[in-house]
Amino acid sequence: MSQSQSDNIEINSSNAPNLSRNVEDSNDNEVEEISLSTLKDKKGKKVSTAWDHFTKVTINGEKKAKCMHCNAILEAKYTSGTTSLNRHVKSCFSRSQPKIQEALQGSLKVLKREDGSCDIGFDSFDPKFLRSLIARMVVMHELPLKFVEYKGFREVMAHTNPVVKPMSRNTLKSEISKLYHIEKIKTLHMLEKNQGRVAITTDLWTASNQKKGYMVVTAHFIDNSWKLHSRILRFIYVPSPHTAEALSNELVQCLLDWNVDRKLSSMTLDNCSTNDAMVEKLLLRFDLGTLISNGKFFHMRCTAHILNLVVRDGLKVIENGVGKIRESVSYWTQTPKRFESFELAARQLKINCKKRLKLDCPTRWNSTYAMLDVALMYKSVFSRLQQHESQYKSLPSDNEWDLAATMVEHLKSFYMLTEMFSGTKYPTANLFFPLICKMKMSINGWRTSDNLAIRIMADKMVDKFEKYWNEIHPMLVVAVVLDPRYKMLLIDFYFPKIYGDTADEHIERAHKLCHDLVKEYEMKAMVLSDRQDVGLDDVPLESSSNPNKYWDVDEFETFRSRNKRVKVTKSELDRYLDDELLDTIPNFDILAFWKMHTGQYPILGELAKDILAIPVSTVASESAFSTEGRFLSPHRSRLHPNTLESLMCAQNWIWASSRGGVPENEIFAREELISDDDDDDGAQSSSCLT
Repeated sequence: MSQSQSDNIEINSSNAPNLSRNVEDSNDNEVEEISLSTLKDKKGKKVSTAWDHFTKVTINGEKKAKCMHCNAILEAKYTSGTTSLNRHVKSCFSRSQPKIQEALQGSLKVLKREDGSCDIGFDSFDPKFLRSLIARMVVMHELPLKFVEYKGFREVMAHTNPVVKPMSRNTLKSEISKLYHIEKIKTLHMLEKNQGRVAITTDLWTASNQKKGYMVVTAHFIDNSWKLHSRILRFIYVPSPHTAEALSNELVQCLLDWNVDRKLSSMTLDNCSTNDAMVEKLLLRFDLGTLISNGKFFHMRCTAHILNLVVRDGLKVIENGVGKIRESVSYWTQTPKRFESFELAARQLKINCKKRLKLDCPTRWNSTYAMLDVALMYKSVFSRLQQHESQYKSLPSDNEWDLAATMVEHLKSFYMLTEMFSGTKYPTANLFFPLICKMKMSINGWRTSDNLAIRIMADKMVDKFEKYWNEIHPMLVVAVVLDPRYKMLLIDFYFPKIYGDTADEHIERAHKLCHDLVKEYEMKAMVLSDRQDVGLDDVPLESSSNPNKYWDVDEFETFRSRNKRVKVTKSELDRYLDDELLDTIPNFDILAFWKMHTGQYPILGELAKDILAIPVSTVASESAFSTEGRFLSPHRSRLHPNTLESLMCAQNWIWASSRGGVPENEIFAREELISDDDDDDGAQSSSCLT
């Protein structure tokens, strides 16, 4: 071996895992550090580029290689081969740290080479863009505004990129305001491009933590690509008193600001006298000519609310029994010790039920149903505990248990219907009519039951149902006719069972309603066509090739008018109704059907776009603040109403646009919000959001 070869450093790869250590661990042994200038061959060149990152050292008489970046010590025997050194250079974190910092100061992008391949590159770092991303994160996941001032968050940001300037709550609020306005412009542009009508749902809510009233206004529409959309337009703070005049003023201003006042289809509201008075005031301030049928069907009552009223009246029959079951559930869930005793008794009786006892909300019948359904599973547990717990004195009797079981069995279909009404991804309006009819038929059947309590319950429910039936079904009838699986045949099927001898009269009324709406849309299409033709020169140009000027055509025209054949043409609606019904397949996409057949039925297509977007309940608006897990946290009770509106609206718009249509409420954060001491209740916000 030559002298030049012996000057090279050789690494024993078999001992590589035990070789890397720090100089500080050498126990003050003699360390001789040699300059890289000695590591050259005869021609004066370095043997390997690995030695750009290592220096030769001698520790206790052994030749070693010391990393310039992390001070790691690797064995070197001055023989050929630098594989281990090169491997360490590639994996050395200290060496890559400057490049990582440089990369984090830029925005990642894809760079295309001339040969068509791609590589990753970085632009210059943009702190404004980072602030907007943080604001978007806070809005999307309902993080507290103080989140950006948390020490942990700032440590993460400092470690990720030391050049990032920490944000404050006030800076974050400013960024949220900018985000709100950007998303609002996008949503406004979407509504302006939409050629169809917009359905509105609204609901009023009083925040228990703030003692303030808020009104949420939600728009529902089907866009030109036949996708169903739902967008919150406003989350408005409404000062007390919440009169019909005050609510109508806020609502009109909202619709004017969003420029949808002349393209409304309906407004779905909860059933209460204030809402009725508000609708009357709204109709006085709108141009009735811009509404469907001059506003005749503008007011849509929330079917979920009506269903709640109907069943609550029926449950009054077993009010005493329900009261005892409610007291029992309350007693055994009141303290952890009692609940543990209840679970122990259930295990002793070998009752394997995973559902837990849960107290109901008396104003929501579906929660009462759920409470009864679970309590019936533990009927024997209640009886057993009554023998050992002297303070438990609200055990229902056997007759009360049996009546509750009968009620639960009869109301099961109603509970499923309520769950459908309350779904977060609400279906199109065509699906509800057969369910409403089924509910009506069930109530009529209960009136002939052998059980007296069931008959009394049915009588109470029928009285309440009949009060609202005629106000519910007109638009639902049109929606189901526009379903190619049912058309008029479903009405012909249900109405005789509901109306009996007067069914033909109601069927004819439904048929006339559909024809009137189609005729109204035809007139609208003609007006739009005439407006588009304004400015065109309709006067025929004289031409030397026109043969009419060389012979008298009057006699021929007279002859043609006398022999004119009467051609009977079917209307678009008649042609549609005469077509074969589609198969009643599950998960049928009615919007996809009308997207494909709009060219064949252009007028019906426009009608379907407006009618199918009408929500039959206010659940879409209520979900903004009153569903499970969605509430104004006590830690956010000091937020200014403008800041709160920007958070609520921007969150809805961002999630809806990312999902491409109706936002799913499950995607919102459910966890309790962390403390947010945002004390700007009385301050004049710099971002007044309108």
